[in-house]
Amino acid sequence: MEDEALLAGRVLLIVLFLVFGWGKLLDYDATVANMVRAGAPIPSLAAVVAIVAEVPLVIAIAIGAWTRPLALLLALYTLGTALIGHAFWNLEGAARYANAINFYKNISIIGGCLLLYAAGPGRYSVDAWRGRRT
Repeated sequence: MEDEALLAGRVLLIVLFLVFGWGKLLDYDATVANMVRAGAPIPSLAAVVAIVAEVPLVIAIAIGAWTRPLALLLALYTLGTALIGHAFWNLEGAARYANAINFYKNISIIGGCLLLYAAGPGRYSVDAWRGRRT
């Protein structure tokens, strides 16, 4: 069941990114506007980075392609989104609480990425298929 758990874990890890990344892809202008509101540096570039990280990068992780390096890249991206997008320490009241939840959710996702990096993609992955072919 270890390989099945790794497959399920990869897919479940990326669901959040894919759902929201797809929305960013479909409405780039709104994504840039959100980056401006969040205080992201170079908002138009930040929007492109977010779309790339949240759509093709996570699809590659889901299918188990370049899993280990992409898991680390996703961890770094998630840390950046936590620090830029969920800076709860600058807020008060309900906004502080909501952003604290999202900040620590991101920290937990980073933990999942690091576990995926350590465990690898498992048998049901493009990485394993490429390994068998060489």
